[in-house]
Amino acid sequence: MTATEAPAASAAPDVLAIPPPADLVTMAVAVCAVSTSGPLMVAIAAPALAIAFWRNAMAVGVLVPWVLVRDRRELASLPVRQRRVAAVAGVLLALHFATWVPSLRYTTVSSATALVSTQPIWAALLARRAGARISTRAWVGIGIAVGGAAVLTGVDVGASPRSLVGDGLALAGGAFAAAYMVAGSEVRRYVGTATYTVLCYTTTSLVLLCVCVVGRQQLAGYPAAAWLKLVLLTVGAQLLGHSLFNRVLRNASPTVVSLAILFEVPGATLIAALWLHQTPHAGAVPGLVLLLAGIALVVAARNRATAPSVPVE
Repeated sequence: MTATEAPAASAAPDVLAIPPPADLVTMAVAVCAVSTSGPLMVAIAAPALAIAFWRNAMAVGVLVPWVLVRDRRELASLPVRQRRVAAVAGVLLALHFATWVPSLRYTTVSSATALVSTQPIWAALLARRAGARISTRAWVGIGIAVGGAAVLTGVDVGASPRSLVGDGLALAGGAFAAAYMVAGSEVRRYVGTATYTVLCYTTTSLVLLCVCVVGRQQLAGYPAAAWLKLVLLTVGAQLLGHSLFNRVLRNASPTVVSLAILFEVPGATLIAALWLHQTPHAGAVPGLVLLLAGIALVVAARNRATAPSVPVE
């Protein structure tokens, strides 16, 4: 997951303005790329935590040469405090991956992807805890999303009690992702996207490596097909998908980009149904719809009430 700074408020006064056609195409490609994340991780014949490690470590391997060539001075002159905050963000991102990726082994791709997408709700609650005011519209959205999550988890428990564990892990993954964004937002005001991303992903990789070693997770010896899928996961969801979302933030408002990212849920659900034969239960559909509608309300409300610097993971 990468990050970037959004344009100034004056550059995008209408938060729901339709971006140029080229950006719409770019967002469509990005949605397709991130939609492959959940299904690919389910299909990879490797431990869940190892998958989380390798997708970050491979991304670091791609980004480090780029930063050393273009941003070496910025990396060397970075203040200690910003390095520490970037490291904290990396730890939180590791916790996000360490909960969300395993959740896919317990519940369906559609449920896990929808529940981890509650990140904007957790971000709103963290902002409220810090003293920010939350609008009535955002509270309504949170209520609708909570109702949708309750319906979804209730259906999952009815289908398989094991799914409740996956739902809980996915919700925790969304909370850790929100905390990661809060921790990293300060660094991103002063540090270039590539430099911050390398520091964050490196920390994430090291934390996940330690977890894998302590947990005795197999880190090698996978079949060739597994390595190929790991490469596709890194290039697609980890680098291409979110990087393209970051790119369109130059012209599109964070609200539009955040709402576009929600299309990852139906995209991942469709891919999982066609490829993995994971068809959502009929009773889960209303829960998914309510959850996404609530999140969309929260996204729109927060972007109207807060500064436009909304990073994308």
